[in-house]
This record gives sequence, C-alpha cells and structure tokens, in this order.
Amino acid sequence: MPAWLRALFAASPPVPAPDPRDWLEVLRLPLFDGLTAAERDALRQLASRLLADKAVNTAGDAQPTGYDIAAVAAQAVLPVLHLGYDWLTGWNEIILYPRQFVPEREVTDDFGVVHHVREPMSGEAWLGGPLVLSLDDVAESGHCQGYNVVIHEFAHKLDMRDGSVDGLPPLHADMRVAEWARVFTAAYEDFCRRVDGGQEELDIDPYASDSPAEFFAVLSEYFFERPALLHAQYPAVYAQMAAFYRQDPRRRLAG
Repeated sequence: MPAWLRALFAASPPVPAPDPRDWLEVLRLPLFDGLTAAERDALRQLASRLLADKAVNTAGDAQPTGYDIAAVAAQAVLPVLHLGYDWLTGWNEIILYPRQFVPEREVTDDFGVVHHVREPMSGEAWLGGPLVLSLDDVAESGHCQGYNVVIHEFAHKLDMRDGSVDGLPPLHADMRVAEWARVFTAAYEDFCRRVDGGQEELDIDPYASDSPAEFFAVLSEYFFERPALLHAQYPAVYAQMAAFYRQDPRRRLAG
C-alpha cells in the first residue's frame, strides 16, 4: 500500500460497533425489501462476520457512526447472500473516507509519457489489498436509485477472485464462460455505442462503458438497485447475473 494512503489512517481511532437499532434501521433501506426473515438473519450473520474478519479503518477525518458501519457491512454481503462468505476472503481491510478522496496516480499513455493524475473517487478496490469507500457515497446507496458504491466495489472484489479484473468473475459449475462472454460482450459493445453516439437519455450510468470490469460492477449496482430496468435493457445480462449471484431481485422488489 502506498505510504500516502497508509499515513492517512495509521492512527485512526476504532470505529463504533453497530447496535441492534443500527441494524434494524439499515435493514429498512429499500435495497433489502422483500427479503425473507431467514434471508435477513443470514444477511445479518454475514455482515457481522465481515466486520469481525476485516479491519475497518478511517482516513481523512472520517467519523463513521454505528449505522454507517452497519450500512457498509449489510450492503457488502448482499451479493454473496446465497454464495457464502468464502467469496469475500483473501483480503483484510476496509478504509472509510468522509467524502470523495483524491489519490495520486501515475498513468502511462500510449506514447510512453507518464502523467501524474489526481481524480476524485467515491470508492476503490485493490487486487489483494484494501477496499476504500466514501461515507458520503455510502449514504447515497441502498435507496434503489441505481447507485450503490458498496455493491460496486464489492463486485470488483468478486471479479478479482481469479486474479484479474476483467468483468468475468469465477463462474459456478453450472454456468458457461462462453455464454457469459457472448452475452456481456454484446451488451457492452451496444452500451459503448450508445455512449459514444451521445445518446442523451441513458438510464444506466455511462461510467459502465469505461471497461468490461466497470461494466460488470456498474451493472451489479443496477441488478440489485434497479433490477427491472436492467432486465428491460439487457435481459440476457440479467439472466447471467441472476445465475451468478443466485438471486432474483426483480421478483423480490416487485413483491
């Protein structure tokens, strides 16, 4: 981890533990509508395990509440609710900023020129390293508006489980890589054409066109937050995601 990032949270105080009221309030978010009592219990157990397993540190004067911590944990484990906690192993740290953060990066362009880049970010997932979130953006997540920084970054973590970040997470034995690739490639190319063509009315965040990895992460947000919209626009993608996540939010949220 870069020294600048380590220095920001090296002396951070312990974050507060959520109390029962925090969990109850978080589970009232529209994102969790339609979950059965058994699923809510399982979600709570997975979220508690996440907080016991990962170090949660703060940076940039972040002061999270117990509700904030519960909101991160509950939304983080929703994608693995029917997959199991093992999908979240292999890394050990969550870093919370109060708002969007601006890391310094070196980017080499096609001509070999190195540029120093500073761009505000709401979240970031490192291969084998920490997951970073802005608390301001966490607060905007979970309302079924199509935006969820927690699910986005945890989708990247699932994608990374095979050692690469390419929009193709390790698939289950009953799924086929060729079919996933066919469906996602067609949808990604279609979406990029729509973005490049300057289509004004895009119901899905144009950031999904940035790369296949971002396409998977952004569409994971819509799968859980606005599943009917995703199904209407890319039904084959929705079917692949339902098979991967082993969930059908469209049916659950329509109830």
